[in-house]
Amino acid sequence: MGAFTAAISAGPYWFGVAVLSVGCLILCTWARLRPGRWSPRAAKAIAVVLLSDCVVDTVRQLVDGTWTLRSSLPLALCNFALLVAAVACWWRARQLVELTYFWALAGTLQGLVTPDLNVPFPQVEFFEYVIGHTLIIVAALFLVVGLRLQPRRGSVLRVTIITYMYVALVGLIDAMINANYMFLRRAPHQWTLLRLMGPYPWYLVTGVIIVPLFFSLLYSPFWLARRRNDSGVRPISASLRSR
Repeated sequence: MGAFTAAISAGPYWFGVAVLSVGCLILCTWARLRPGRWSPRAAKAIAVVLLSDCVVDTVRQLVDGTWTLRSSLPLALCNFALLVAAVACWWRARQLVELTYFWALAGTLQGLVTPDLNVPFPQVEFFEYVIGHTLIIVAALFLVVGLRLQPRRGSVLRVTIITYMYVALVGLIDAMINANYMFLRRAPHQWTLLRLMGPYPWYLVTGVIIVPLFFSLLYSPFWLARRRNDSGVRPISASLRSR
């Protein structure tokens, strides 16, 4: 983590994450307590910032000559989740909201806690990483918690299948252009939570197993809430017979 250690020790990274996290808490709380016409507009504002982060990143790489086919396509899960989150915030389609929620909290959160970042504060890439990763999570929580667009029944299975299909597609692209998107061909140089899943290629096998488990864990609060609601509603005839 050499180059990134200095950035963390100075505090800007975690300070930025903390500020955006507090903003997320306030935004979600206000949306639940005072919903109104401002809520969809706030979601669209988040979408604009997310897309702007993607555009700035692309322009920066083109300007400084670092854009390459093997490393600059938005194929890493966090990069693709950023685009999905932006579209979900703009149109609030339920399938995209579900993808944003599960990918943000099961994947992007890992990238936020153990960042794959090689530049210190205050370089542009530093801000891109902090804003992009944090706002994906903000988008997920604002849509699901703030706007109450909760994952539907069967969402775990649907998102799991889509995730497997996406990983297979990225793996095919990696093989075709000799890239390493999503670390499907070799482990990252920086320490990430992938190290806890075993060495390459075993962390890929571990990932296949734990993906539906993580998604199920993230869905469990909604499953429990629905189960409580279902058990609390009894037919009138059944209530009369029980007396």
